[in-house]
Amino acid sequence: MSTESGIPDFRGPSGIWTKHPEEEARAYLLYPRFLSDPRGYWEEVLSRPSPLGDLRAFSPNPGHLALAELEGMGILKGVITQNIDDLHRRAGSARVLEYHGNAFKLRCLRCGARYPREGFDLEGMRKRGELPPRCRCGEPLKSDVVYFGEPIPEDVMRESLEEVRKCDLALVCGTSAVVYPFAHLPRLAKEKGALLVEVNLEPTPLTDLSDLSLFGRVGEILPLLVKRVRELKG
Repeated sequence: MSTESGIPDFRGPSGIWTKHPEEEARAYLLYPRFLSDPRGYWEEVLSRPSPLGDLRAFSPNPGHLALAELEGMGILKGVITQNIDDLHRRAGSARVLEYHGNAFKLRCLRCGARYPREGFDLEGMRKRGELPPRCRCGEPLKSDVVYFGEPIPEDVMRESLEEVRKCDLALVCGTSAVVYPFAHLPRLAKEKGALLVEVNLEPTPLTDLSDLSLFGRVGEILPLLVKRVRELKG
């Protein structure tokens, strides 16, 4: 979804990790670094720009807006996303489960509380030697983004499974469907009797399982689907 807003992917031909494998190697170290040394983790995170750039500079694309419109029409019941860029919410989607977290939030690993990142003067805390930021329960906070080796947050995992188990149609958009456990969700929906509709640039491991595959840009196909739904609703 987000590549059509200009945000680079990670593993594609021009992906961040494809071009800069050292960034992928570093990503594997962030979670154990936080567990062993929260202050050192934050000093490292704040000393290096995000490989994704400034996510505030990107805007939702027509695909994001189409999903938000489907939700507003009562057709779509929620979005489960791997993306960490907050674009679904900014597009107007209300029910968004961020499977891999949100780059604009901080999270407590003990109690699960989340806070807006902008609520902390992280750079000022670094200069004053006050890192790491702390939860109201007293534990150090990390980015809400889920790193390699880190469990999916329990609340998001539980709610995602609940949505998948009760859905009658799963719309799978703009994903390679190879990152687990997220990639298991469409398969679980299919096992529970849901129809599976895939919208992707090219075939994926879900293509043979899908009831319908639409190949092309999500920002072009999803608005056409919304237009057709409007026509059918009269």
